[in-house]
Amino acid sequence: MSRLLRAALAIWLLLPAMASAAPVSYALQSDRSDVAFVYTLSGAEHRGTMPVSQASILIDFDTFTASSVEVSVDVRGARTGLIFATEALKAGSVLDARNHPTIRFQSTAIRPNDLRNLSAGGKIDGLLTIRGVTRPVTLDASLFRQQGTAAGDLSQLSFRISGAVNRSDFGASGYRDLVADTIVLDIAARVVRAE
Repeated sequence: MSRLLRAALAIWLLLPAMASAAPVSYALQSDRSDVAFVYTLSGAEHRGTMPVSQASILIDFDTFTASSVEVSVDVRGARTGLIFATEALKAGSVLDARNHPTIRFQSTAIRPNDLRNLSAGGKIDGLLTIRGVTRPVTLDASLFRQQGTAAGDLSQLSFRISGAVNRSDFGASGYRDLVADTIVLDIAARVVRAE
């Protein structure tokens, strides 16, 4: 059994014992998190990153569907791995970093695939704001206890979040002859219980 599966199982087994627990606030470990995206430039896939500027994560272990996530990333700190692509990404015809320096996601619903088996992952519905345009999105998500923590220790958790958006839906349509419309999100986030 993989470590991730054991960690997810440990979280599930602990849930009944926490049935009367209040919602728990978690802080992002930004130095141990990677907000990444994959874009296709001239037919080749490339990976970029953006730093998180703010995050608010509330997990309700009693009613998991009442949990919430709110994250903002800094467009000005984006990196694509190619200097010319980084500058194009921040340009007015794409993300327009000068006028819209933040991308924001706010969850509206969290839907586990199976409440009895959290290792099965789930969906996070939410509102994504890019270039001042807000659209609903649905992302796939999994929650795990961080590797190296003791069984039953929920003070440090890891999320894996993925999905795709069409940049043109947000008005980020520049360089369409070079860059594909679909952008794949690949986020690994680590959080620690707030004191």
